[in-house]
Amino acid sequence: MAENTRNMTVLVTGATGRTGRRVAEAARAAGLTVRAASRSQGFDWDDRSTWADALRGADAAYLVHPTDVGSPAATEAVGALAREAVGLGVPRLVLLSSRGEERARPTEEALKAPGADWTVVRAAWFAQNFSEGPLVDGLRHGELVFPAGEVREPFIDARDIADVVVAVLTSGDRYAGQELAVSGSRPLTFREAVAEIAAATGSELTYTPVTARQYGDRLAGFGVPPEEAEFLVDLFESLLDGRNSYLSDGVQQILGREPRDYGDFVREAAAAGVWKA
Repeated sequence: MAENTRNMTVLVTGATGRTGRRVAEAARAAGLTVRAASRSQGFDWDDRSTWADALRGADAAYLVHPTDVGSPAATEAVGALAREAVGLGVPRLVLLSSRGEERARPTEEALKAPGADWTVVRAAWFAQNFSEGPLVDGLRHGELVFPAGEVREPFIDARDIADVVVAVLTSGDRYAGQELAVSGSRPLTFREAVAEIAAATGSELTYTPVTARQYGDRLAGFGVPPEEAEFLVDLFESLLDGRNSYLSDGVQQILGREPRDYGDFVREAAAAGVWKA
């Protein structure tokens, strides 16, 4: 850790979420002071009056918006928070973005506009999307229905994302002004990913590919608002077309080690009982 980061205070948004929780843990382990920001702790992306108290006095901030990074809501909120951060003297901003998602570019540009030292971390699909969030219930009941066809994705462990973010924050200005792409170590189809979960749990699991439109209809049936469902249909039609079926070496370059293997993630999650019905 660089000498000038020893007393660094980092604001971590989404501090109870898939990446924010792990960024907070990794930052504490690196000796940083973490200011966890979530609704339960008084920070709300939808209420700008809560931002100043969270930002004031921080040396850096990790930004992850609760909606998809490519949504107009994310673009507006990230830009506004970045402006407020710069106005309050927060010099370093790190944004979690999505690898291969063209819709995310306006949000990334909104981060850069106010003039802070920024870094964008573009991540592949999280391995933890199989163990936390809306896909888990289907897996617990024996079937993953998803619009990914047979495309391959190098699923990344969210702990690697957290380690990369903390390395960026503690490396001075080394990664300022850079867009970093990170992925796991091997591309898998969603069918293969589910098969590894089945093997680790001893369960019979089925992967059922559907079209993005069919998946959107399922979301609507589950009560997802029409505008959100339509956004996700468009997102999946583009993002799950095979464009991300390649490896990125950001983890190796920044951390000097290989990414955690998807199989290790699966075995750990299975041992923890994540997919037990």
